[in-house]
Amino acid sequence: MAAASLSAQEIFKEDTVRLLNEVIVKAYASDRPLLEVPATIGVVRDLELNRFGNTSILPAVNMVPGVRMEERSPGSYRFSIRGSSLRSPFGVRNVKFYWNGLPLTDGGGNTYLNLIDFNSVGSMEIVKGPGASLYGAGTGGVVLLQSPKSSRALNYSALAGSYGLFRIQGGGSVVSTKIFQMDTRLGFQQSDGYRQQTKMNRLMAQIDLRGSLSKQSFLSATMFSTQLYYETPGGLTQAQYDNDPRQARPPTATLPGATDQKAAVHNKTTYAGISFEHEWNEKWSTRAGLFGSVTGFKNPTIRNYEKRDEQNWGGRMDTHYKFDKQSWKGKITFGAEYQHFYSPVTVYDNVLGTAGNVQTDDILRSQLFLGFAQVELDLPKNFYLTLGGSGNLINYKFLRTSLSPEVRQERNFDPVVSPRIALLKKISTALSVYGSVSSGFSPPSLAEVRPSTGAFNNSLNAERGVSYEVGVKGKIFNQLEANLALYDFRLKETIVIQRDASGADYFINAGATSQRGVELMLAWSPQLSTGRTSALRVWTSYTYNYYRFKDYVNDGKDYSGNAVTGVAPTILVGGADVRFLKSFYFNLTGNYTDRLPLNDANTDYASDFFLLGTRAGYKLDNKIPLEFFLGVDNALDQRYSLGNDLNAVGGRYYNPAAGRNFYVGIIARLITRPDY
Repeated sequence: MAAASLSAQEIFKEDTVRLLNEVIVKAYASDRPLLEVPATIGVVRDLELNRFGNTSILPAVNMVPGVRMEERSPGSYRFSIRGSSLRSPFGVRNVKFYWNGLPLTDGGGNTYLNLIDFNSVGSMEIVKGPGASLYGAGTGGVVLLQSPKSSRALNYSALAGSYGLFRIQGGGSVVSTKIFQMDTRLGFQQSDGYRQQTKMNRLMAQIDLRGSLSKQSFLSATMFSTQLYYETPGGLTQAQYDNDPRQARPPTATLPGATDQKAAVHNKTTYAGISFEHEWNEKWSTRAGLFGSVTGFKNPTIRNYEKRDEQNWGGRMDTHYKFDKQSWKGKITFGAEYQHFYSPVTVYDNVLGTAGNVQTDDILRSQLFLGFAQVELDLPKNFYLTLGGSGNLINYKFLRTSLSPEVRQERNFDPVVSPRIALLKKISTALSVYGSVSSGFSPPSLAEVRPSTGAFNNSLNAERGVSYEVGVKGKIFNQLEANLALYDFRLKETIVIQRDASGADYFINAGATSQRGVELMLAWSPQLSTGRTSALRVWTSYTYNYYRFKDYVNDGKDYSGNAVTGVAPTILVGGADVRFLKSFYFNLTGNYTDRLPLNDANTDYASDFFLLGTRAGYKLDNKIPLEFFLGVDNALDQRYSLGNDLNAVGGRYYNPAAGRNFYVGIIARLITRPDY
């Protein structure tokens, strides 16, 4: 994975001279410069990924305005785009992920993002807002993950840090010819964690293949297998948080504590996909892929012990037709996607970390079908028009075998058509303005219709909404990169999380929400003359969220007009990257997050916080290029909670994050001889 393991100096040099309109994106099947795509897309590249500690994509993701990634404990992630974490007690919901062009989000609506090793991600494209016109269900957005680009290089790295952090990885190109490439990667990471009951370890092996069958035909395959274990400490009350933020959730009069119950997640997953691409002629091309995954999942919690075996498989195909008229040209894309999901779920009593008597024994199934079409038109006077839409069919089935007679339930969601129209005007070669109107829907995931309370909620409705958006993106004076987006998203049947007296999760529809926001990204890269400082980049991202409940009444209480739970009004992230004396580099990052409401009533708030982090490194050029680096996160030793438990009974909202922590690492890159 040469791209991800290049030294920060090389990456910095490349990106400071790269124009924004040269960044080619795949979102909305465009395969064209970002400046010509009428959508708000956050692109996370090598520059962003490799300026932190090389253990998690989280800090790079949080550089993107409107996007928030949280870590409740090592390995336990949440990922939200424009406030979609409202539905996520943990994990990823309402955001659809693709891995090398194939769905990573399973047919139950869940994404195990924590399975992916840091060095397995070469780039990310984050589509903000409804992407249903091409990607199906999900009002939160879409994320396209790509493996690192293949190159004739092998890379090895090691890292150690505070709280028992240790990481080692290796891999890259093992075969590279004109017609065949094979990359392999292996990564291992472990941590003791900041709090009690927060140990984590992950081992991921990956292989990527690509071969040319002819001048017009290409075959690619991707596979990874991950063994993941992480402990879950549970939320703390304000008093517990203030007294000892490193403790796990203690026992109560009715429930044992997280340490007593050995609360943790064990996940063993293997994912594989294969894709075939064929160019029929200059106008027609097709890409078809098949994918599947199997997961063994064990989750002892404070309340019970859950075991799941999951099987997920499906396919996606899209066909493209390009046409060119005298004064305009365009492309038509159409295709379909199908997913099938099957999972037996057995819940036991948790007897101090071991499975006891059976509480429930269920079988969950789902089928998802998506048909889509899109027209892109390159019009005269540098106008670009996109028209798209999709039709979606979703079916859930539930069988409880632990009762006699067995209980069967089924939910067929009404067919949904989701259109999108977007128009972009390219003002110059480096500046564009655009606007769009897009419709989206998001049915409850299987984990929401059958939550941790164990009851199947057949009345939970799908979210539906319309997003109106305008924006400008490009470069000013050839040195200042700017992206500005303003949006108004009107969502109906909003799904929100609630918790019962025992702490179990369940979900309800909360009427409507009004979600309005401003997102700004600025990056200044001045042209420097030769000297000690050879490159400089100063950047900032700003997010403003004005999110309010509309017509929301729950248990006789009217929350209409309240701020939407779990969404910070203001987030400001900024930093500077400098390269000097050719071999040294220094990165500085600051992150301010405003206080946010922890419950629907807006009576409890998480405090605001400011995080400061740095990374410095040195590259040694010799026969085996080496890079040495060290850094510090949370340099000001702020006390904060990243990943709060919303609407928690008893006020157990807080999952304290680590205090000041350090890391040091080394990267070696070997250039292999070409095979041709």
